[in-house]
Amino acid sequence: MIFAKRALLPHGWADHVRISVHAGQVSLIECDTVAQTGDHHAATLLPAQSNLHSHTFQRAMAGMTEYRTAGQDSFWTWRDLMYRFVGRLSPDQVQAIAALAFTEMQEAGFAAVAEFHYLHHGLGGARYDNLAEMSARIFAAAQDVGIGLTHLPVLYTYGGAGKLALNAGQSRFGNSVDDFVKLMQAVRALPHGPDTKIGMAPHSLRATCPEDLMHALPSIGPIHIHVAEQPQEVVDITAWLGARPVEWLLDNAPIGPNWCMIHATHMTKDETMRLAKAGAIAGLCPITEANLGDGPFQAALWTQSGGRFGIGTDSNIRISMTDELRSLEYSQRLRDLARNVIGGGHTGAYLYQSAALGGAAALGRNSGQIALGQWADLVAIDDNHPSLCALDPAHLLDGLIFAAPDQVIREVWSAGRHSVQNGRHIARDRVVANYRKAMKQLTEDL
Repeated sequence: MIFAKRALLPHGWADHVRISVHAGQVSLIECDTVAQTGDHHAATLLPAQSNLHSHTFQRAMAGMTEYRTAGQDSFWTWRDLMYRFVGRLSPDQVQAIAALAFTEMQEAGFAAVAEFHYLHHGLGGARYDNLAEMSARIFAAAQDVGIGLTHLPVLYTYGGAGKLALNAGQSRFGNSVDDFVKLMQAVRALPHGPDTKIGMAPHSLRATCPEDLMHALPSIGPIHIHVAEQPQEVVDITAWLGARPVEWLLDNAPIGPNWCMIHATHMTKDETMRLAKAGAIAGLCPITEANLGDGPFQAALWTQSGGRFGIGTDSNIRISMTDELRSLEYSQRLRDLARNVIGGGHTGAYLYQSAALGGAAALGRNSGQIALGQWADLVAIDDNHPSLCALDPAHLLDGLIFAAPDQVIREVWSAGRHSVQNGRHIARDRVVANYRKAMKQLTEDL
C-alpha cells in the first residue's frame, strides 16, 4: 500500500490517499483516509510519464558531437558522426548503455519507454544467428531495471528518398521487407513481461518506400514514424512522391490513434489540423530537437485543433522529464514572443497531464492517470523542496515544470515495481559500473 498526503486523480487533487497495487495495477483507491501500519509514505503522488521516443544507444554519444565542423553544422553532419559511432557497438555494450538510459529515465520520472530500435545487425551489417539479438538486449536491460517497455523494431530499407541504396553507416539498420517480417516474428518470440508491448516503426518515408511501408504495417499495435523533422526531408519527399511527408501519409496510410508522428516539426497549417483530427499523437522531443536544430513544433495550433502529444528523450543527450516539458513551452515563447502559449489556465498542469495521457496512448500502455485497473505507473515528488514549498496544489505542477530541479522526484513505480527510492534507482551502482566498463572498452576500440 502507498499512502500519499496528496495525489492527483482523474477528477483533480485528493488528500490523504491510500493506493493498493495488485499484479502491477491499481486495485484500490481510498481518499480522506488514514495511513496504516506498513504503508509506504509519499508526499505528493502523480501519474508517471511515458517516454514515447528513445534511441538508447545514443546516450553514450552525449557530449561527443558538440563542436562545429567545417561549414554549416546541421542534423545531417550530426548523423554522419552517429553512423561512425554506431559502427563499433557490441551487443554487450548496447545492453549496458540501455540499462543506464533506462535507469536515468526512471530517476527522471518516466515509468515506461518506447524504444525506437533500428540497430538490428552486427558490424558491417552481418546477421546474428538470432535475428532479434539486439532487441533481446533491449528487453534484458528493461527487465533488469524494471522500466515498462514498448519495443518498436524499425523498418529501414533504403538510404534516402527515392530508394537510394543504404550507405555503409546504415548497414546495421537495413532489412528487406521479408527479412523484417522474420525479425518481427523473432522479436515477438522473446520472453517478456505483462506490461511489455511490441509495435513497429517505419523509420521514415525517406528510409522506406510506399509499397514496403504498406506491406509491413501491422494490423494492431503502436506504429511510430519519424516525419517532417527537417526542411530538406520535406523537399526530398515532395520531389519523390509529389506530396509533403505528412500530406502523403494522411492521403495514403491508415493514420489513426495508434500512430505516433515523431517530431512532425515542419507541417503546414492544413497538415497540422488534419493530423490532429485523425487522432495521431505528436511525439515531441524538445531537447533533442533543439540540440539538432530541428526547429519548434506548432504546439498552439496542434492543441487548439484537438491534437494529443507526449514527450520523448530521443537522442538521450540529457534525460529530464521536466526539461522536456519546459523546453517545449519555452520554444513556443521564444518563437511567438509570448508567455503561456500551450493550453489554457495553468500551463505546467496542462503540459504534465496532457503529456502523461498522450505518452501512455503512444505506447499502447494502460496508464497516464491514477485510476483503478491501470498500471501503477506512479511518481512521488517532494513538495517541501524550497522550489515547491510555497505553492498551493493549483500551482504545484507549474512549479514542478518551470522551477524545480530533477531532485524533487523521490519515488517512481513502474507497473508497481518500486525502482526509484529516495531519489535514486535501486540498481544504479551496478548499472553505472557496467556502463563504465562498456565505455572503457568502446573508447579503446574507437
